[in-house]
Amino acid sequence: MKATWNGAVIAESDDTVVVENNHYFPRAALADGLFTESDTTSVCPWKGTASYLNVVVDGKTNADAAWYYPTPKDAAKEIEGRVAFWKGVEVSA
Repeated sequence: MKATWNGAVIAESDDTVVVENNHYFPRAALADGLFTESDTTSVCPWKGTASYLNVVVDGKTNADAAWYYPTPKDAAKEIEGRVAFWKGVEVSA
């Protein structure tokens, strides 16, 4: 699977986990230098508290376009150490 935004491949992996129609990529599959930490968090009742990353490509920032669960609840342990995308990031095979 490949995640692209603003013409750049921001993540690529043959090892994604699909949860609620979102592909969660291993953290190591993220392209170096294209992500910055965000202060945004949200809470999912069964996955836990999500943290967000900004995607930065060619000087353009897509705020909070990636999310991950630093300490997922037991029901979501399969996505620990993984990142998913939204906000215009295209995920394709």
